[in-house]
Amino acid sequence: MTDDVAAARAAAEEESAFSHPPVGPDATASYGDHPDQVIDFYAPRGAETTGPAVLAPLVAVLHGGAWRAPYDRRHISPFADFLARRGFAVASVEYRRGGAETGAGDQPVAGRWPDTFDDVAAALDALPGLVREALPQADPRRTVLTGHSAGGHLALWAAARHVLPAGAPWRTDGPASLRGVVALAPIADFAVSVKLDVCGGAVRQLLGGDDAFADRQPYADPALLLPTGIATTLVQGRTDLDVPQAVAESYAEAAAKAGEVVGLTLLEDVGHFPLIDPAADACAVVAEEIAQLAW
Repeated sequence: MTDDVAAARAAAEEESAFSHPPVGPDATASYGDHPDQVIDFYAPRGAETTGPAVLAPLVAVLHGGAWRAPYDRRHISPFADFLARRGFAVASVEYRRGGAETGAGDQPVAGRWPDTFDDVAAALDALPGLVREALPQADPRRTVLTGHSAGGHLALWAAARHVLPAGAPWRTDGPASLRGVVALAPIADFAVSVKLDVCGGAVRQLLGGDDAFADRQPYADPALLLPTGIATTLVQGRTDLDVPQAVAESYAEAAAKAGEVVGLTLLEDVGHFPLIDPAADACAVVAEEIAQLAW
């Protein structure tokens, strides 16, 4: 496949994923005072939810967008709705991202240190209590964490908080109570991502730039936070131009070296966005991977 053909297909996939109108949640709850510190909840409405005694597994979703402000949870709301229609209870987490300033290539700066990490940690710590009030149909004891792209990074990071360096403000005493993690085209290995210039330098920006990168990487890079002891599956398109397959493969290799088996599902002729596009076959594969852990 020529570069032009690959780029055209990637553009068509992105257009399809963003063509769906945002889907409003059934409830929204705050986990902090900032406008971005909110979680949208989608009630399960699939066949598995029939009967008053059935509690649905909970899927916590972290959206992508290179940790940049223009991309918020609205673009992943059709995916959240897709999961809800599959019988899952869904919590879509918003978090603070980069500000209005621009970096290289006039792109918005990626992420805020430490705010982005503060928010993801706080949201997931608050989630069990919030879901009991906002979504009583959900069973927080059966929670699967998923995220796409930059959100896939945050999902892997959140599942590894118990192995953060001593003194890290987000470190927990033990592993999170999760059935597992399904990371979708995640920015899972910072060294490889920087080498490949994933998302136009977003990884370096997330950690505050070149001067801070080396000091902060041990606190933020999932490939350095292994093993987690939590069941983890990566779903990756082989033709992904945004977060290439090599990033997921490097994380899986790092996990193996740490003595942990991480599942890696590689999808032929699939790029970056079909994983969260309800109109794409790849999205059904993602739902099945989540179901394997949740049910």
